[in-house]
This record gives sequence, C-alpha cells and structure tokens, in this order.
Amino acid sequence: MQDLKLIALDPEDLRVISCHLQDAVIRVGDMAYLKQDMRFAAIANRFDWERAVKNDSGGYQRRRTGVRFERVKAARVQGFDPQQKDTVLALLAVTFEAGEEPSGAVTLQFAGGGAVRLEVECIEAELRDLGAAWRTPSKPAHAGDD
Repeated sequence: MQDLKLIALDPEDLRVISCHLQDAVIRVGDMAYLKQDMRFAAIANRFDWERAVKNDSGGYQRRRTGVRFERVKAARVQGFDPQQKDTVLALLAVTFEAGEEPSGAVTLQFAGGGAVRLEVECIEAELRDLGAAWRTPSKPAHAGDD
C-alpha cells in the first residue's frame, strides 16, 4: 500500500484528513506549537481505516503519520497537561469552526474531553505517512458499532 499524503485547504478537505486520523493515538510529547513559524505539528500512530474497510486478510494496521497545520496564530490545550509528555491521547476528530473568512479555529478533539484548539488565519494542513506500518490485533470500537 502506498503512503498516504493529503493536503487540506478548506473544511471539506479537513474532514477527509479527520476521517483518516480517527482513532489515531498521539503522545503529548509528539505535539508541538512552533509560534514563530506559525505551525502546529504532531506525530501520530493512525489506524488504517481504509485497509480495515477493505477487509484485507492481512489484518489491521497502524501507520506512523505526521500532521501539520500552518498559519496558526495561537494554540490552546484543554483537558490534559501538556507537561505530561508521556500521556497518550486518542484522537476522535479534527473540526473547523469558521470565523471571519478565511480564518477560524481548528480543533483536535480527544477521547476523555481533551482538545487542542488552533486559531488559524486559514485552513492549511498536511497529513503524510512516514513509512513505518505495523500490524495491530484489534480495530477501534465505538458506541453503537455492531
């Protein structure tokens, strides 16, 4: 399977990235806001939903993935301590709340109520697989799944 590389420049693009990042696990120490560069970046272990949906007989897989957001004016965390670098968070969704066009807020929403809110000039994001992939024995489950 080829490495995934996606760019988001509008809310619809961002929803696609959110779908691919659903159930990714991210170590707090693998997230960074680079204020001078106006960039927020994270390294995640994303669940490969595309492979899981295809019911590939090779089993389930996680992939090492980088995600970055450009033109970030501010970053705020809620519901977790950013100093606890080894804390692992499960990403539920990446959402966008429009402000005065084209600005707004991108929010990374984590299980348990944690969140990172990015005030952005506009949507400019990239998701890129970093090559490493490994098998995982189980598929993430959600309330209401059969």
